[in-house]
Amino acid sequence: MLNYILMRILRMIPQILLISLLAFVIIQLPPGDYLTERINRLKASGLTVDDAEVERLTRMYGLDKPMHIQYLKWITNIVTKLDFGYSFAFSRPVNEIIGVRMGTTFFISFLAFIVCWSFAIPVGILVAVKQYTFVDYFFTFLGFIGLAVPGFLLALVLMYISFDVFGLKVGGLFSAEYMTAPWSWARVKDFMMHLWLPVLILAIGGTANLIRTLRATMLDELRKQYVTVARAKGLSEFKVLMLYPVRIAINPIVSTFGWLLVWFFSGGTVVEIVLNLDTAGPILWRALMTQDMYTAGAYIVIIGALTAVGSLVSDLMLAAIDPRIRFGGLEA
Repeated sequence: MLNYILMRILRMIPQILLISLLAFVIIQLPPGDYLTERINRLKASGLTVDDAEVERLTRMYGLDKPMHIQYLKWITNIVTKLDFGYSFAFSRPVNEIIGVRMGTTFFISFLAFIVCWSFAIPVGILVAVKQYTFVDYFFTFLGFIGLAVPGFLLALVLMYISFDVFGLKVGGLFSAEYMTAPWSWARVKDFMMHLWLPVLILAIGGTANLIRTLRATMLDELRKQYVTVARAKGLSEFKVLMLYPVRIAINPIVSTFGWLLVWFFSGGTVVEIVLNLDTAGPILWRALMTQDMYTAGAYIVIIGALTAVGSLVSDLMLAAIDPRIRFGGLEA
């Protein structure tokens, strides 16, 4: 097992490096760069920029170097110093910009993940056992809505209902009086009052998908002969379900850990913008719009690393619950 984990970690290194290279190149594919965008904005506002100033800014931002030199310097600083570079758009080190925001984003994503699994697994089992009943039709209908409605539209609807019906001011992570206040129990309470909406919106889409997946795999397992034999031995229905079909049917759910947590982390960017959350998503959007390559690249590298780690954790969880994987794969 230890050898397997070490081998997977070693494989992650070239994967993450390749992700960083592709991200760095793709971000710079559009014509121009951050400086070009800045000069265009200055000219649009009626200001003039002389050639000497343009040359000075080009040297200051390091844009006079070839792309491969820029990338090598950037990735070397990440590997040796964990320094993600300097943000052009925010005029601050990238580490300072995304540090706290990444922590907040991860916390929201983790809560959405817990809500998703806590609801999807029991409901998925229930609708499979109650196939073609009102319970099955009801949750299937809700699942289709959860899959079909975009997150940003759901955010707008829930914001309207919260304010118009319940009188709750949602949006952002804090009320105006707590934005810059030091941490206290009152600020924590205000934070939690604002936190439920983004967590709920992020969890809905993933929950609907997991319910459909678990329902399909459970129905397939419930029709197999070993379930009939277990019932014939006199086991209770609960033991029959939990000891056999659920342990097998949950494998596809566990295998989604690697991408589901990352999807919560990165897939809610539009929702975060709509809700005006002080998280990493709006920073990524602004960095991409202004071609702030170091900020956008850092975000994408972190997402890539989370994907690789999540995939490893998913495989280890599968090995823990399924002996066929543990003895046939990881110990080979």
